Amino acid sequence: MSRLDAPLAERMRPCTLGEVEGQIHLTGDEGILQQLGTGSLPSLLLWGPPGSGKTTIARLYAASQGALLLPLSAVLSGVKDLRGAVDRAKAARDLEKRPTVLFVDEIHRWNKAQQDALLPHVESGLVTLIGATTENPSFQIIAALRSRCRLVQLNRLENEAITRVLNRALQDAERGLGSRALKLSEEAAALLANAADGDARRALRLLEDVTRTLEDGATIDRKHLESLIDQRDLLHDRDGDAHYDVVSAYIKSMRGSDPDAAIYWMTRMLEGGEPAEFIARRLVIFAAEDIGNADPNALRLAVAVADGVARIGLPEGQLLLAQGTTYCASAPKSDASYQALKEAKRVISKTGSLPVPLHLRNAPTRLMESLGHGAAYQNPHRHPGNIVEQSYLPEGLQAGPFYRPAPHGAERTIGERLAFWKNLLAKRRKSSG
Repeated sequence: MSRLDAPLAERMRPCTLGEVEGQIHLTGDEGILQQLGTGSLPSLLLWGPPGSGKTTIARLYAASQGALLLPLSAVLSGVKDLRGAVDRAKAARDLEKRPTVLFVDEIHRWNKAQQDALLPHVESGLVTLIGATTENPSFQIIAALRSRCRLVQLNRLENEAITRVLNRALQDAERGLGSRALKLSEEAAALLANAADGDARRALRLLEDVTRTLEDGATIDRKHLESLIDQRDLLHDRDGDAHYDVVSAYIKSMRGSDPDAAIYWMTRMLEGGEPAEFIARRLVIFAAEDIGNADPNALRLAVAVADGVARIGLPEGQLLLAQGTTYCASAPKSDASYQALKEAKRVISKTGSLPVPLHLRNAPTRLMESLGHGAAYQNPHRHPGNIVEQSYLPEGLQAGPFYRPAPHGAERTIGERLAFWKNLLAKRRKSSG
């Protein structure tokens, strides 16, 4: 395939630092890309969203060193392919006196064994590794490999940067579409930039698609794009960081009592193809974890939403999710139950399985009764106020309180009730003592 037969996105791949858009922290005076050509360079982990320039940087990196660039896709290759690349790198070192840059795209797709197989060749300096990933390297890349690489985070491209990429493609007569004298209206440029969602490669693909049927000299406007741009084509990778970032924004917006932001992120997930059942499950968890007893109705509503979504599905299920999301975002918040659970777990991890006090043990048989199981138990129903002075924790355990009700919402009433019982028992001790 000749260069002119290649896709537009490939033809317009930056050849110089000046053409790299949206990564000024890398291409600026203090950026690592300014060190290209200045000597031996470290291995890199390039972490960034699709279309942000990871492959381009790898190519510029290798070219600056006069190095052999060996590209591998972690999706399509394994240890056998890695061995072949290592043999090629040895030949380049021994016969050609050239260094090798090994570019592993989507390196997070390699399992631990595959990454372990790569490690000694990075350690020995046989290859300079450039690993590209859309996933958080802290979770996906083994620690030993991370420690031998410099982490470089790439930004999602803003719309202004995407627009510059589009205009450059329209004006470049050698690599782009400049010979066709096409024009791009401001409205169409904004639509393309929005649809690209930070991905320069996607933007160029859309531009190439829309220009296939246009006459030379035409102006690209809204009507040319309406059938091309799928409004559901949003950045929401259900298996990657984009997924967890949007989910996190959804949860934190509800926790921050912002129903507008919460409904926005909920809609982003739905428009990005997230299953309604997943959102409903998150809503149920949120109601228990972040609202709790401050508004017990929130959990009832969230469970009802989850049941309803499971019954009727989409699109009608969106209405249930919207109601549940706005209710939970607007409800009083308390994580007291969650904190109580964490504190109880912390104590149990230290004290182990302490024996149940005899007076709390079950006594279904005469033998157990004879052993004193339940003998000293006092039934609160038989005492004024349905409360009695009695220990319910293992003997000798000095812990708590685990549960500290929030001073607002329905939990304020719970706190007042617990305080009333505590004072009532204190008065009884005082009167009997």
